[in-house]
Amino acid sequence: MAEKKAYPLRISSDVLDAVQRWAQDELRSVNAQIEYVLRDALRKAGRMNASSPPPPVEGGEDTENS
Repeated sequence: MAEKKAYPLRISSDVLDAVQRWAQDELRSVNAQIEYVLRDALRKAGRMNASSPPPPVEGGEDTENS
């Protein structure tokens, strides 16, 4: 697995609330959901190899924000 790096993210409260609900619906942590959405967008835009594995469905490392 690739090395994980911490990155501070400023995000509006309405966007964060929506991501939290979405993450709960898909049984992911907020961190895992954000990474999933970013990877999907990067693949669709042709900026990331399509064969890159998706992040795990379960909570991931960041469960404190879910």
